[in-house]
Amino acid sequence: MSDLQTQYRTCNICEAMCGLIISHDDTQVHSIKANPDDPLSRGHICPKAIALQDFRTDPDRVTTPLKKVDGAFVPISWDEAFDYAAERLMAVQNAHGKDGVGVYLGNPNAHKFGNLLNLPTLVKALGTSNRYSSATADQIPHHVASIHMLGHPMLIPVPDITRTDMMLILGGNPVVSNGSMMTAPGFGKHMDALQARGGRVVVIDPRRTETATRAGEHLFIRPETDAFLLLALIHEIFAAGLQDLAALADVTDSIETLNQAVQPFTPELAAEQTGIDAQVIRDLARDFASAKSAVCYARMGASTQSFGSLCQWANNTLNIITGNFDSPGGAMFTTPALDYVGMTSRKGKTRSYPEKRSRVSNQPLYNGEFPVSVMAEEMETPGAGQIKALVTVAGNPVLTAPNGQRIGRALGQLDFMMSIDIHINDTSRHADLILPATVALEEDVYDMVFHSFAVRNTAAFAGPIFAPPNGNPAEWEVIARLAAKLTGSNRIGPSPSEVLGMLLPQGYHADKVSVESLLAAPNGSIDLGPLVPNIVDRLETPDGRLNLAPEVFLADLPRLLDFATAASTDFPLLMIGRRQVRSHNSWTQNSPRLVKGRNRCTVQMNPQDAARLKLTDEGDALIESAVGQVTMPVEITDDIAPGVISIPQGWGQRKGKLEAATKVQTVSINDLTDDSRIDPISGNAAFNGVPVRASAAK
Repeated sequence: MSDLQTQYRTCNICEAMCGLIISHDDTQVHSIKANPDDPLSRGHICPKAIALQDFRTDPDRVTTPLKKVDGAFVPISWDEAFDYAAERLMAVQNAHGKDGVGVYLGNPNAHKFGNLLNLPTLVKALGTSNRYSSATADQIPHHVASIHMLGHPMLIPVPDITRTDMMLILGGNPVVSNGSMMTAPGFGKHMDALQARGGRVVVIDPRRTETATRAGEHLFIRPETDAFLLLALIHEIFAAGLQDLAALADVTDSIETLNQAVQPFTPELAAEQTGIDAQVIRDLARDFASAKSAVCYARMGASTQSFGSLCQWANNTLNIITGNFDSPGGAMFTTPALDYVGMTSRKGKTRSYPEKRSRVSNQPLYNGEFPVSVMAEEMETPGAGQIKALVTVAGNPVLTAPNGQRIGRALGQLDFMMSIDIHINDTSRHADLILPATVALEEDVYDMVFHSFAVRNTAAFAGPIFAPPNGNPAEWEVIARLAAKLTGSNRIGPSPSEVLGMLLPQGYHADKVSVESLLAAPNGSIDLGPLVPNIVDRLETPDGRLNLAPEVFLADLPRLLDFATAASTDFPLLMIGRRQVRSHNSWTQNSPRLVKGRNRCTVQMNPQDAARLKLTDEGDALIESAVGQVTMPVEITDDIAPGVISIPQGWGQRKGKLEAATKVQTVSINDLTDDSRIDPISGNAAFNGVPVRASAAK
């Protein structure tokens, strides 16, 4: 055995960026532990970080290029693989035009610095406008709200959890997620500290989540009615004369327009729609506005619904009109070492939004991406612009996109498909070519995106610990080489670490942060201090002002007023998802240490509903929606509101050797989700509030 070595790095599976201490030799990991001195995570770690070693040694991992021949995958060389990919992609585009090739980018790309640098080059080389990603499955309403209010999609406010006196959480479970669109590892400790200094945390959710239990204050709400509550809180603040723009008064427009727009959204209307008492809503509004500092955080449940964009607009607006925007203890903005907003500044540029609309159903394109909910119809529907070939990178939309089975059927009809991935999964099994990807411990790690969403400014960088198997190129190089092959170039560009070295001197902390200083940092990370007010200088709207009442949101209010629950006689229950600490999307289900133990892929149901349907705890239920059905064990609990069921996201991956050795549940919630249910402003899929029915499985 070679000598043991130690590396400090951050975990890049999810948004939390937990600091790690990894002990290893030249061939294997010996331990992965929490870094108690990391300035952001402060010793927090979750089981997913320990599993980093499993993804590298996964027996089902693809480790050589695979070409499908007579229905079976056979190994080929890298040169043959790149030649084959370029030949087939160009043939499709020669026959069907540039948009004949589509691109789908999965969630792991957001955590891979090298991929983020090189994927735009690949998309440009293809010249296609048919680009999709996992962002339109869960977060695009945040970006749309920021575009229309602040002028840039990445000017995302995050809760200043370390200094707030009151936190209102809608549809988020950060005790489990450690932040989503809010990088806050060890969130539970932050919440404990808030309460210890006399503050409050109020959680509003159709499920009494782990966060709600720890907070001690929880209100059930009917799915898809969050916008009624948020607008009623704003209505009550105006009615009580408690509005205060504080330091943003001189740069904020349309407060009176906003006041008029929320007049119909009374606490009484909100009570009727949400199930929360009108007086409780009034008290909550006044407490929020009167707190020394407060912040409202509306996340997954508020985004992945039919009114996701209205929710994120109203969430921002509530923080703004109470003086809790860009203010300590409120919703603030990072000043990251690598300033992505500055790198992609839109100041002085006139743009119209949405940038484009989809060919078949006229859905919006934001940030250069169409909603993933329209990808199947764009493959199915003949005509100019039809997708006839698809490139997927670290993505499994058959499991993670709405109505995934429809996507799977459409993939089977393509002229060509290729995937860059670590697995033969439900999506990549349709591919004609699979190029092996690299995993975290084989890559540079600098979390460009999530340093921008963190509750404290820090910076961390580490190089790869191990080389990829079989002498394979790193994933960023695979992408760069494919782009070069398509354009006939002999150059693939600098490495991620070289690019980082060029970009850090342009950021907010050039005097403190460089590649060299990050690699030399005693604990693997540099503390750059708390969040500071900065939005006045960073506004990217055409007039440099903050717009409280963009027309795109005002125009959607009549649709909200016409809202009626999706539940019906045929489908009387409403389905929501739930996050689990031991899983993340679909691909982490191939780690034995994450799937061991009791079956956590259950359908949670209130005792009243279970009794009415004659369902028993741990008995199997058949859950049916308009587009599909699944069978899974029942978990009866008072933690779920009557009329609502909850199924976890992130399950369903087909497995090879691991599946044969374990009894892993393989139900996908997205076999039930309806791809016709979207938020029309952003195009985000409406996963929450899907109407379903339940019965005893036969």
